[in-house]
Amino acid sequence: MTVDINNESGLEADSTGLVRLATFALDQLRIHPQAELSILLVDEATMSAYHEKYMGEPGPTDVLSFPMDELRPPDDDEDETPLGMLGDIVLCPAVTDAQAREHGRTAQQEAEYLLVHGLLHLLGYDHADEAEKAEMFGLKDEVLAAWDRERPDRPERTVAAR
Repeated sequence: MTVDINNESGLEADSTGLVRLATFALDQLRIHPQAELSILLVDEATMSAYHEKYMGEPGPTDVLSFPMDELRPPDDDEDETPLGMLGDIVLCPAVTDAQAREHGRTAQQEAEYLLVHGLLHLLGYDHADEAEKAEMFGLKDEVLAAWDRERPDRPERTVAAR
């Protein structure tokens, strides 16, 4: 996997950890090993501008996803996704940090949650109706639970904290 990250937010973030998680999640979802992903961390003003321009909504948001080649996870164990560019995930650490407190998570846990959420959007998952939401959030929970079990820098915490 090629996962590029650029922190333009002006805040410290665990860029290495986010790249590790993205790589892990893409592997779990059986995305082509040479697929490309870009992660951009931005400040609130930049996120507000993106949110308004692309979603028609005012103010900053936590995560935006911009798919490129519309890659999808394979339907069965024999298939492999084609090579391509997944797209861009834009995170706003200032929003993420504030939101973490509301959700009872650490800032890093919230960033991880949102990264996987954004990644699933790049792969065509959505939560517009209850069935889609159940599928997307169930898969997100599976990926994050596997990450909690297998991450190389595993902190002492429980999956229930998510």
